[in-house]
Amino acid sequence: MAFMKKTPKANRRSPFAAILVMAAALALTGGGYAAVTATAEEAASNSSVYTAAQIEEGKKLFLANCASCHGSNAEGTSAAPTLIGVGAASVEFQVATGRMPGQASGPQLEKKPVQFTEEQITAMAAYVSTLAPGPAVPTDEMVAADGDSTRGGELFRINCAMCHNAVGAGGALTEGKFAPALKGVESRHIYEAMLTGPQNMPVFNDANLTPEDKKDIITYLKYVESNPSAGGYELANLGPVVEGLFAWVFILGLIIAITIWLGAKSN
Repeated sequence: MAFMKKTPKANRRSPFAAILVMAAALALTGGGYAAVTATAEEAASNSSVYTAAQIEEGKKLFLANCASCHGSNAEGTSAAPTLIGVGAASVEFQVATGRMPGQASGPQLEKKPVQFTEEQITAMAAYVSTLAPGPAVPTDEMVAADGDSTRGGELFRINCAMCHNAVGAGGALTEGKFAPALKGVESRHIYEAMLTGPQNMPVFNDANLTPEDKKDIITYLKYVESNPSAGGYELANLGPVVEGLFAWVFILGLIIAITIWLGAKSN
């Protein structure tokens, strides 16, 4: 005698199933709303530090000096990337170091004399910050070189030394690119570079390096900058390969030259 497995209709129409579906829908809707609200609040907090007059002046400066490459709405073109979402920190770094506006194409933009006043740079940063949420310009407290230099040195050697050298002396990269030397660079620009990842540099957001980590790295770099090498002349801190090459070519060459001179004199 064959038996057939029956599935009660009551199991398929249980009121608990409807409750679970409604709960899941509410959770998804609430989570999406919270994310959108947080994004809007972040955008508002980034732009609230600027006045309406600064934002309007920044828009005029942007249209006059930047829109030809970045687009009239900062949407980007084939000549330059979009600026929507880069934040005030990126604008402040690029313009305050003279890298922007760019003058010629090449492997990467180089530092050059600044073309705008501090007030104009702040205005442009204010305008771009209103386009979409992005990293804000760090405060003076965030970039103060009063952190832990020992810990900063460890973090720098782990995350930065492979390009910038162990003491920030800079170094060559591929395809004509290079990691610039960090001696003499303003603390806020170092922080902004870590935060925004300009050009070939990776982004070190607060999930990768916390604000405390960034402060410690800045403290280490400023310590190295203000304290000379304990071992004497450091050959621009370019590392053991350069020091070994110097010893081989010049010191050993000098010894060989003295030996030849002594031999010729004795003859």
